[in-house]
Amino acid sequence: MKSDIQIAREAQKLPIAQIAGRLGLAEADFLPYGHDKAKIAHETIAALAGRPQGRLILVTAINPTPAGEGKTTTTVGLGDALNRIGKRATVCIREASLGPNFGMKGGAAGGGHAQIVPMEDMNLHFTGDFHAVTSAHNLLAAMIDNHIHWGNALRIDPRRVTWRRVMDMNDRVLRQVVVALGGPANGVPRECGFDITVASEVMAILCLASDLADLQARLGRIVIGQTFDRRPVTAHDLGAEGAMTVLLRDALQPNLVQTLENNPALVHGGPFANIAHGCNSVMATRTALALSDYVVTEAGFGADLGAEKFLNIKCRLAGLQPAAAVLVATVRALKMNGGVARTDLGAENVAALRAGCANLGRHIQNLRRFGLPVVVAINHFSGDTEAEIAALADYCRERGVQAVLCRHWAEGGKGAEDLARAVVALAEGGADFTPLYPDEMPLAEKIETICHRIYGAGQVEFLPHIVERLEEWQAAGHGHLPVCMAKTQYSFSANPAALGAPEGFTIPVREVRLAAGAGFVVAICGDIMTMPGLPREPSALRIGVDADGHVQGLF
Repeated sequence: MKSDIQIAREAQKLPIAQIAGRLGLAEADFLPYGHDKAKIAHETIAALAGRPQGRLILVTAINPTPAGEGKTTTTVGLGDALNRIGKRATVCIREASLGPNFGMKGGAAGGGHAQIVPMEDMNLHFTGDFHAVTSAHNLLAAMIDNHIHWGNALRIDPRRVTWRRVMDMNDRVLRQVVVALGGPANGVPRECGFDITVASEVMAILCLASDLADLQARLGRIVIGQTFDRRPVTAHDLGAEGAMTVLLRDALQPNLVQTLENNPALVHGGPFANIAHGCNSVMATRTALALSDYVVTEAGFGADLGAEKFLNIKCRLAGLQPAAAVLVATVRALKMNGGVARTDLGAENVAALRAGCANLGRHIQNLRRFGLPVVVAINHFSGDTEAEIAALADYCRERGVQAVLCRHWAEGGKGAEDLARAVVALAEGGADFTPLYPDEMPLAEKIETICHRIYGAGQVEFLPHIVERLEEWQAAGHGHLPVCMAKTQYSFSANPAALGAPEGFTIPVREVRLAAGAGFVVAICGDIMTMPGLPREPSALRIGVDADGHVQGLF
């Protein structure tokens, strides 16, 4: 089997105008970025308002393991399969961050014969959206320190500035820094730090905004810190939102590309799912729903993080109504959840598979809590045995859920047609979607509800100053906001080594952040970092350019 990058490079891509034409778009409706990608214009999106909406399908997964699950691959394969069975379907996914590309995780364009292209562009600079987010975020940071330097008319307390800086790369040494050293000409020294761009509130705002006016209003509501008398200071107070909006104007337009089978895909925005809300943009999703019968989208990492945030944050704030959920699992990953070492995954082990299915079972239960019909997609690996596949199908059947074997990695859309038919049947049967908690529930109780009902935690540990902060935001009128949990993706618990379906553990909430512009409160749990570090042997060591100028080692 050829590598992902070899398959992507050999793709028979169509001119982007032909892909746009399949969505009913004319040349005036999009802005080409070369021959194979484009942005859909603001005016076009505004003209789509009021159109009938297609059905929204969420693809999520069990907790990620080194064995592999294939959520994005399944998303793309399902989109291609729906088109093969006669449905007009569009895929909506996030853009890739440079940090994980050069770190450990790799790219985010699918795999095998279920990919979105141009894969190399998507996993690198693409259309520059992430750079625009980085620039807008850091413009606000610069304006904060500049305001303090030139007299501090707003009386901002430098000790209580909460707005950090960002860059789209894993760099642990920048997590905590001191800025403005070197004398009065360089500003007022204070502690600061960097997050990765995909953890920026500006990224979340870009992905939740409905249009340019909403984008600017949300940017103005960003709280950057407090005054000496503990009053909040916003980006609007600094007059920053206009210039930030200018930097983000083009980035707010969704990116149109194509799958290997020349079906339309909107790839836009990229908040991480373990430290942000993990969904592609509202504008891309709404645009696709207005142009398609079916929209297949994914939520990052496992369903305990990605799906929970998609349903409690994105759908709540954007008024979206998902029709069904696809839960991706692999035999290999479930055996790993059942205690099998990665080196032993090739051997048949039905007992370990059954034990690991506890992880799958909890995700099924959680998705049903939201009133969604669920189908399990078994993403096939060549080493899977008939006995293991049968045991997995039996486990799902006992819980009233259909399991469908999928071979889209090897066969493209053809290998996911059974899944597509199952999804159509579920979607046409109707859903009764309801968020997990009401808006009026207190912030601390929202955190506890997610920890108890989704994770299976026995206790939530709040430090005293965190409770005080949540009560302060509650009193200031932010109590209606949903909660964005920043937690390890590898386990239901805060311990990444606790696989399967642990129960009765404690979730330690060590920090909370107010994202008033995005419209949620972030709860940082355990050892999760908003600026990742590179592993001992980062992927960057294997990436380069060959003699013909082709990228090598990107995956």
